[in-house]
Amino acid sequence: MTEELTKKKPAKRKASAAKKPRRSGAEAKKAPARKKAGPRSSSSGPGPAGGHLIIVESPTKAKTLVRYLQPVLDGPVTVKASFGHVRDLPESGLGVDTEKAFAPTYKILSGSKKVVSELKTAAKKKDQVWLATDLDREGEAIAWHVAYAIGLANGHVDDRVRRVVFAEITPEAIAEAFQHPRDIDMPLVDAYQARRVLDRLVGYKLSPLLWKKVRRGLSAGRVQSVALRLVVDREREIQAFVPVEYWSIEVPFDTEDKQRFTSSLHSVAGERIEINNEDDATRHVEAIRAAGTYQVSEVRKRQQKQNPPRPFITSTLQQEAARKLGFSARKTMVIAQQLYEGVEVGSEGQVGLITYMRTDSVHLAPSAIDEMRELIKTRYGEQYLPEKVRVFKSKKGAQEAHEAIRPTHAARHPDDVQRHLEPDQQRLYRLIWERSIACQMNEAVFDQTSVDIAAGDHLLRATGRVMLFDGFLVVYREGRDDGEDEAEGQLPDLAEGQLLSLVDIIPTQHFTQPPPRFTEASLVKALEENGIGRPSTYAATLSTLVDREYITIDQRRIFPTDTGMVVTDLLVEHFPQIVDLKFTADMEEELDEIALGHKEWPEVLRTFYDPFERLLEKKDKEITRDDLIKETTDELCPKCGGPMQVKLGRYGKFLSCANYPECKGTRQLDGKERPEPQEVPGEVCDDCGAPMLLRHGRYGEFLGCSRYPDCKFVRSKTIGGKCPKCGEGKLSQRRTKRGKAFYGCTRYPECDYALWTRPLDEPCPKCGGTMMPDEERGGVCLSCGHAQGANEPATTDAPSV
Repeated sequence: MTEELTKKKPAKRKASAAKKPRRSGAEAKKAPARKKAGPRSSSSGPGPAGGHLIIVESPTKAKTLVRYLQPVLDGPVTVKASFGHVRDLPESGLGVDTEKAFAPTYKILSGSKKVVSELKTAAKKKDQVWLATDLDREGEAIAWHVAYAIGLANGHVDDRVRRVVFAEITPEAIAEAFQHPRDIDMPLVDAYQARRVLDRLVGYKLSPLLWKKVRRGLSAGRVQSVALRLVVDREREIQAFVPVEYWSIEVPFDTEDKQRFTSSLHSVAGERIEINNEDDATRHVEAIRAAGTYQVSEVRKRQQKQNPPRPFITSTLQQEAARKLGFSARKTMVIAQQLYEGVEVGSEGQVGLITYMRTDSVHLAPSAIDEMRELIKTRYGEQYLPEKVRVFKSKKGAQEAHEAIRPTHAARHPDDVQRHLEPDQQRLYRLIWERSIACQMNEAVFDQTSVDIAAGDHLLRATGRVMLFDGFLVVYREGRDDGEDEAEGQLPDLAEGQLLSLVDIIPTQHFTQPPPRFTEASLVKALEENGIGRPSTYAATLSTLVDREYITIDQRRIFPTDTGMVVTDLLVEHFPQIVDLKFTADMEEELDEIALGHKEWPEVLRTFYDPFERLLEKKDKEITRDDLIKETTDELCPKCGGPMQVKLGRYGKFLSCANYPECKGTRQLDGKERPEPQEVPGEVCDDCGAPMLLRHGRYGEFLGCSRYPDCKFVRSKTIGGKCPKCGEGKLSQRRTKRGKAFYGCTRYPECDYALWTRPLDEPCPKCGGTMMPDEERGGVCLSCGHAQGANEPATTDAPSV
């Protein structure tokens, strides 16, 4: 991808170089002193064509950036994309010399050879080469790799190479960046190399052990294994949870003017109580009823303020997009990247709509705050504008040179760009815009009221609040995680001494609930709170866990698979340091120290690697397959009558004959015979064209390519005809978080239609809809009401969930 422009009347501009960061590493030590560099005119430099080459990661970013360069640089300008990383560790083999300072061997990626050749040719013809990749560690590493790959950093950095960074693609930010170029930040590159080599050492050393001891195709990772442990530990908590009975007593009252509100039993004779059984609940109900008179004993009112949320950083954007939009972490980052790099917005052309989306800083540029405050005043009124600017403090270690995620221009309202964006782009942009504006608005103000009601020696309490001023809530309300209560309701105006009329006394039995399973939002939150990994890696981590079949995500809840639990148990027992939360968080701090230039990365890796390697050698000899799954059963083989053992397969645990391989009898753990994969006539793989097989997995039937494991394409097994609600999807079997089977639309979450009862396999012969079984008529279509064998259409209501 190349974008070019040529200036007709170049305007000379002198640019100053930013302070050069500390260099580290062998390559940096060889670098000669640099001259102060800035934009040059087309007459200088060795290139025959002159001008400037700007290298970015993506074609979209190149297309947006080229529009803003004409007023900034003298001479012809060419913008090219590297399409991400161009070099990496080799695909096969370790690629790291563990004996010599962990020196990595980088190779040009097979898919990047043509791009590298084009970049190398273009660079030879230009006076100046600008590396304008993203401003985080990954972007710094891409710039460094590109410089080496095109021959401009072989032992030193070529004098023509400059590095520019910007947090948003706007004319002002681009001009500022090119006026203040710098060198490649080698401490940042070193931190990237440390992370990349560390992850390679853990993955390439532990994964073969899992292949040998568990099954082929598995992997371990420094961050993914800790994330998996969180999921497995939560599942074990749920499995071990023992519900405890408790009762609540709610008492609704009416005031004299028939305003009704509800209170609950709070204390007896001045002491808080717990009601653990029905007999106790009945005793308290009778005592409250016997009181006869119910009088307000105390009314407490206080004003409560609710502050607006902080602006988005990467992790909070992922969490909120999951809660409010149903987006996965990966989907959120993909769409955010599109909004950052640029979208066609009518006559404006290609425009970057948001600032850089990989950030852990809540800092906002003063110019952005000024624009937000002006918009708040004109659009919502001065009463919504705080007297002082809101300043948010980032967590320890955040890079304050970065900004929070915000719209590049607050005045660009979501309604103004809606017609130019894809639906998901529009939804995410609106979320970012609203959160950004809200963070600079006044607090919401409430009257918080607590009312005590005397009923003999029993004290009943009612709480509520009344909104006095909506403040930032006029723009934005945060999403909630599982287990977070709704805001309290409103109470009537009550006064001390006021008599109330008893409406009812309602005892209710409850049972304590286990902790909820993780969602993507709550798992990202847990990872961030524990300092595990970096927000920019969370999407890839979750995707890896799904791809390795360590977890499944059903109805947005995360379940560990049998394989995930076995692998976690192995790592916890034999490699506790790898999955220890504190160790992993401490390693992130070590990487931060490297990025700041305070530590040398080979020394950090040596401290970890030497004991790790010795432990690997020891465990390779000690661990056997039989150690991993020690469950035995009294089940007998359906084929030979021999004993059955629990084994771990691709789709979880199952029973296998102890006489294997002589006898290949298998059963599912529920005692049913394990079905063999069957070819489905007329169904072919979308990826390779091979026949598809009907397979049985942890969550029911599905279609899988017959060429597995060479081809891993899978598809949901659909039942019946088209979805009665949306008419586009079909129904497939799924399971609730409690394991109950249901049948939902394949277009979920866009369509949430679901049934508890299994539809008939054959679609409606009249309209192609889904047929439901019917005792009298055989089957009834949910879309058109057609009944099997009937001349007149019948009507039916679809049982939905």
